[in-house]
Amino acid sequence: MMITLTYRIETPGSVEAMANKIASDQSTGTFVPVPGETEELKSRVAARVLAIRPLEDGRHPSWPEAPEGARLQRADVDIAFPLDAIGTDLSALMTIAIGGTFSIKGITGLRVIDMKLPEAFRDAHPGPQFGLPGSRRLTGVEGRPIIGTIVKPALGLRPHETAELVGELIASGVDFIKDDEKLMSPAYSPLKERVAAIMPRILDHEQKTGKKVMYAFGISHADPDEMMRNHDLVLEAGGNCAVVNINSVGFGGMSFLRKRSGLVLHAHRNGWDVLTRHPGIGLDFKVYQQFWRLLGVDQFQINGIRVKYWEPDESFVASFKAVSTPLFAPSDCPLPVAGSGQWGGQAPETYQRTGRTTDLLYLCGGGIVSHPQGPAAGVRSVQQAWQAAVADIPLDDYAKDHPELAASIAKFSDGKAA
Repeated sequence: MMITLTYRIETPGSVEAMANKIASDQSTGTFVPVPGETEELKSRVAARVLAIRPLEDGRHPSWPEAPEGARLQRADVDIAFPLDAIGTDLSALMTIAIGGTFSIKGITGLRVIDMKLPEAFRDAHPGPQFGLPGSRRLTGVEGRPIIGTIVKPALGLRPHETAELVGELIASGVDFIKDDEKLMSPAYSPLKERVAAIMPRILDHEQKTGKKVMYAFGISHADPDEMMRNHDLVLEAGGNCAVVNINSVGFGGMSFLRKRSGLVLHAHRNGWDVLTRHPGIGLDFKVYQQFWRLLGVDQFQINGIRVKYWEPDESFVASFKAVSTPLFAPSDCPLPVAGSGQWGGQAPETYQRTGRTTDLLYLCGGGIVSHPQGPAAGVRSVQQAWQAAVADIPLDDYAKDHPELAASIAKFSDGKAA
């Protein structure tokens, strides 16, 4: 069985020679022969180049290490690593097939653009515990997107003030509320106090209406034991979801948490931009997300259409497709979460460009809480926008009979819903 990585290589030398060097250096290659090294051993565990697909030459080196005027050859290269050499440990996979390749001399650009894992990985890792079906069951939302909003830490709200805002949001008919990824346990809003202030409102609303709004508390911590204590605070108070800053807690922290978790794990990928923003360097989300899905995230935040950040719409569409495509089975797909500057205005394009699906969490911050008629109208405006999108009715037409959507268009059509 083989693990296949696809690398986009840029080099002033020979692409074929560089591809073979990566395969050699990251498996059986040594600077000098070592005792016990045999051709039989190397043939069993050596990586090998499967295919080279030439691309147009590069114009400027991604890393400024090329000689002046050098031709920058580019190609997509498939390299297969034997499972015997790596096993199913994700840290070994990251170290051997990805991490070490970036230190090799002679390349001016390297990007990992695809990864295909053998069946052995299916049973080696837990995958999502709740995913899309669990998120729908716990929110009670079927047949439309789950509509969510965010409590922003920049407001500096103390726990009782946060609870007041949450109470208003719960009453608005929203399905999901989350702490911003920057809101974990700051001095002005310790997690323990925030949970104690918010959860009674969630549970009281559930008892009165039968609807339990899903609230995702920020539980991330570099110490896995402390993160588990945070998890337990939420679970014991009746909560059912947590925000996890996956790059901050790492593979080990995520694995430790997932094995013991009773909460829906909402993954925030802050820091991913460091790995991917340069188009010739790093790794595609298509590769990156596989690690976290195997480790067990249930919901994956991936930006959205016309975001307030650098990411182009095409990247969001590719990310949505990546998390919605089974690695081995549909059960290993997390719930896609579209966010960043979203309001009802992006619903039609989101719907069209994601394959006309409503299987997502549509996360709006200002697009709900800053609606001119209040958060409840903000929620209704987003629901109305999705109704129009699914019915293929232009928003302006639908807004003629839906005042909340009309007010939202008037306020946010300039893109200021962040």
